[in-house]
Amino acid sequence: MAKILLVDDEESIRHSLGEILRLEGYQVTAVASGEAAVQVMENESFDLMLLDLKMPGMDGLDVMRAATKLAPDTRIVLLTAHGSLESAIEALRHGAHDYLIKPASSREILNSVSAGLARRAEQQQRRLLLEQIDRSIQRLKDAEGVEAAVMPETQALQVSEGVMFDVPRRELWSGNQRVNLTPTEAKLMKVLVENRGRVLSHRELVLLVQGYESNEWEAPEVLRPLISRLRRKLQNFPDGEQWISNVRGTGYLFEVQGEMERAQQASGEANTD
Repeated sequence: MAKILLVDDEESIRHSLGEILRLEGYQVTAVASGEAAVQVMENESFDLMLLDLKMPGMDGLDVMRAATKLAPDTRIVLLTAHGSLESAIEALRHGAHDYLIKPASSREILNSVSAGLARRAEQQQRRLLLEQIDRSIQRLKDAEGVEAAVMPETQALQVSEGVMFDVPRRELWSGNQRVNLTPTEAKLMKVLVENRGRVLSHRELVLLVQGYESNEWEAPEVLRPLISRLRRKLQNFPDGEQWISNVRGTGYLFEVQGEMERAQQASGEANTD
């Protein structure tokens, strides 16, 4: 039973479309605003979201941007009564699975939902296979003694002012705040911190973190859930959710905003002198 989040400010659409989806066997949660959608996604996961593009307050594109961070695996079908080529292109750039013009027929909507869920299942299966390959490679490395040299027990990296990363213990800490990372999350964190300020491509990150070559479509699928989990843990520190930026179509960038501003200020003062 797939879980669907229905987001539309019109009550009649929420009611009619919700009933159509429930009759098809889907589990539906309906909300009336973008703000409510983000709040629900913070506490619950969904397979697919049917999202109105034009809403008061937080519109559909704003919700899509938030969903990219909160629920990168959720497929999104946009609904709009004010369709244009520009808005369609913008929606697809932000990762929408489909773009339907109101009033769309129930058959069009159900077909789009079915295709979106099938695509999600395909991506999950692909990711599962990649994880199995990764575990097999790791077991071969362990068996052949090709594991990387053990890092010194005292090795620690400064993530930002007041936040440190204890690499051997896989622990982020600041004062009394401690956040533990999984082995793969720790590898990703180390690579990002050591390459701060530089855009790392999807394929480069997979090679550095997972240890194998990947192609253009495979690498983003491997990284997306890992980046999402790490971002959630970084939210425990001030502005931590902003440290990892998605460079669309290219890769990821690790940058601490305060450090960048201080560097720019220092450069300006040096030029003045």
